[in-house]
Order: sequence, then C-alpha cells, then structure tokens
Amino acid sequence: MRRLAAVLLLIHAAGPGWADTLRIATFNTELSRKGPGLLLRDIERGKDPQIAAVTAVIAAARPDVLALQGIDWDYEGRALAALTARLADQGLDYPYHVALQPNSGLPPPAPLDMDGNGKAGEPRDNQGYGRFRGQGGIALLSRLPVGRAGIRDFSALLWRNLPGALLPQHPDGSPFPSPEAQAVQRLSATAHWMVPLQLPDGSRLNVMTFHATPPLFDGPEDRNGLRNRDEIRLWQLLLDGQLGPAPEGPFVIAGDANLDPEHGEGHNAAIRSLLADPRLQDPRPQSPQGGTATVEWQNAGPMRVDYVLASAELTVTGGGVVWPDGPDDPAAIASRHRLVWVDLLLD
Repeated sequence: MRRLAAVLLLIHAAGPGWADTLRIATFNTELSRKGPGLLLRDIERGKDPQIAAVTAVIAAARPDVLALQGIDWDYEGRALAALTARLADQGLDYPYHVALQPNSGLPPPAPLDMDGNGKAGEPRDNQGYGRFRGQGGIALLSRLPVGRAGIRDFSALLWRNLPGALLPQHPDGSPFPSPEAQAVQRLSATAHWMVPLQLPDGSRLNVMTFHATPPLFDGPEDRNGLRNRDEIRLWQLLLDGQLGPAPEGPFVIAGDANLDPEHGEGHNAAIRSLLADPRLQDPRPQSPQGGTATVEWQNAGPMRVDYVLASAELTVTGGGVVWPDGPDDPAAIASRHRLVWVDLLLD
C-alpha cells in the first residue's frame, strides 16, 4: 500500500493543485455482495480486505469526482455513506454524492422470462442482472456541488425506444425472448445518468456515467451484445439531441462500457465510434505495467473497458490507470478493474 500511495502522490504532485485542475476518475470496485445489507455489514465491521483495498486505492488517487460501479445500492444510501465515511477517515471528503435506484435487480412490471431460458423470476429476468434490488449499482462522489434539479436519469428508457436500436430476434425474425418482454425491457442494465456539477467559477460541468452490461452470457440471439452496443450509443444520441435537449457546455463521460475497442466479444465498433466522436477527446490514460488496459479477467486477459472521456473544449493535463505492481498491491486486491483518472485544467 505504501508503494501505491507513493506513486499516486507523485502523479498528483506533478500537476497543479486543486485551484487549477480537476481530477475525475472511474472505478468499478466490484463491491457487491450476495444479499441486501451485506455490503453495509462488511464496511461497518472494518475487517474486509477488499473494502480496505478499495478505499486505499481511492484515497491514494484522490479524485475530486469519482464515478463508482459495482457497488450495492440501498434505499437509504447507508452503504455508500459508510464507504464515504471510511474515505473521510483517510482524509478524503466527498460532501456530495448521487445514488439513484439502478435497474440491476429491479423486476419488470409483471413476472416474465426476460432472458429466454423458459423461466421467470430469476436474476437475469430483472431489468438488469441482480439477485436483489440494487445489486451492483453505480454512484457518483464529488467534492463539487451537485445541481440535483438538473440531474437527468435515462435508466427508465425502454430499449425499443432508443433511436436506431437493434433488438434481439429469434431465427424466424420474431422478438426475442417475446413481444411482451421487449415491450417492458429497459435499455440500461444498471443506469445512465447525466449529473451537473458546479465548478469553482460557477460554471457547469456535466458528468455522464453508466455501467453497461457485458456482451457475454447469451446465445446466438446476441441479446447482451446488442444491449451493450446500444447502451454505449446512448451518449452520442444524447449529444445529437435525440433524447431530449442536448447538454450544453463541457462534459465528461466516466464509466464502465464493458467493451474494448479491438479485443474480446461484442460490437467493438460501438466504442470505437464513441472514441472517435469529434465532440470529445480520448486522453488514453495508461499505466507502465498494463498500457491502456483497465481490467484483467482470468480467461480473457487485460482489456480496456473503463473510460474517462472529456469533451473537446476541455484541456487535459494528465491521466493514468492504477495498475498493481503485484498480487499483494491494494489495486490487485480491490477489484479486477483498475481506477482510471484524468486531470482537467480549470480556466
């Protein structure tokens, strides 16, 4: 942990201070447990090595704005509050946070077979995979004030209502798994939010965050692959003004797209299209150990699936990926995913 802290503090010291830069990070913490309340229990006990490693990684990186994925949601926000308290104990305060109810673990209006396996009421039959409501949700922590009245939550958008959506089909061309399922299926496997933050000069920065479904664990209908494609496409459609008013001013997209531009399964062209969009820039954060990779899966190896992308008018002064030096490094214990950060110049 000392090695991690030393490296990140050097990175932080290399650029200007808080008055001049804003550090935005994304981190799929994989802080999910098998039942409701168990994450809160583990945080409060203070003995869980994964939780200690997650907080160590975040505290060493010291982002001003942090998009979290893979953290269990609860109605009162107690688990997130407990996590922020642990971070405060390490000298990192986040007075503002957003944690809306995600689609993970949220059942459809009526019991339906949503994944086409002939059964209803299973974790994959919820709007997003989950054994319980909120399992593996997302959250946003911020040192900057949140304009709550301006938050836009796209999580209830039906998949079929997304312009240009590609919906799964049976071999005969009929809707997969059924017309009834497609009539209620939401696009977001977890959530899509646009959160306005107030910068020190009073201007606004929109942070767009999400956690897309993995393009795996399905059959020839490619349900998850197509859904992942459209979850990524949502941001460009938003910028096009096809999902309501296009956002004004600078923005950052920070989250887990679960898709590498070149490697692995899925519709890689979707993330390549987003990265090449002239309205934003890809700082390509990287680490000496892993290059631009942000995750290391046992069977698939290192890939780039977690992103912090800045709008074209912003000035990027630095960026990186917190890759572990070895198996005992907190970054290795915390999650298979790595914290990704980008520094932006504040005018």
